[in-house]
Amino acid sequence: MRERDLVGRQGLFIAEGEVVLRVLARSRLHRPVSLLIAEKRIAALSEIIESLPGDVPVYAAGQAVLDAVVGFPIHRGILAVGRRVAEPDPADLLASLPDDALVLVLSGIANHDNMGGLFRNAAAFGADAVILDSDCCDPLYRKAIRVSVGAALITPFARMAPGADILGLLEGQGFETVALSPRGQADLAQASRARRTAVVLGTEGPGLAEELLARAKTVRIPMADGFDSLNVAVTAGVVLHHLAFVARRSS
Repeated sequence: MRERDLVGRQGLFIAEGEVVLRVLARSRLHRPVSLLIAEKRIAALSEIIESLPGDVPVYAAGQAVLDAVVGFPIHRGILAVGRRVAEPDPADLLASLPDDALVLVLSGIANHDNMGGLFRNAAAFGADAVILDSDCCDPLYRKAIRVSVGAALITPFARMAPGADILGLLEGQGFETVALSPRGQADLAQASRARRTAVVLGTEGPGLAEELLARAKTVRIPMADGFDSLNVAVTAGVVLHHLAFVARRSS
């Protein structure tokens, strides 16, 4: 069973490992369809299994059978097929958020490790939602879910249509935009938080488009001389922590 056989088909995705399974079992955004578990792990997972809806089958097998079914050695011994809910319209998702909201906006994130780390940070620092542009990879790809430790299954997200105006949408929904760039107008430490704030991050290397940076409030993270960039997931963690726990809210 290869990931490419599921991506984009019937809204299904693969979740693996005990931590992710626990998150999927309690997610209100996505639903488990079936489980495949190593026989030796059934007893230890009985609490999770009993919490599942009664129509979710659980298949148990020896390690050799699991490896043959999956197509590679599955050391964790736990796989679940999940079904994603229909993704909301970005405008509807933003409109549904509280008056005091923090949103992570991602542009061109194509690396699944980074996507998983971004969702993990979004959940850890209380972001209310994630908005993706059309060039971002799938947060429900197996590796992205695993790296996010399940955060991709409980954090609401929506995807913009190709060519859609992200900043215009955010402005229309009352969000102040904070765009990250090494050439930012102000240091992060100086940034306050509006009641509705959106943090915009671009892919490593090219970063955000110049057109977007020209229209947004830009912020930089000071670094040691001779170095001007961080991994995008690390950047998100630094910025979201500041806005969630350090920055004073402005009216």
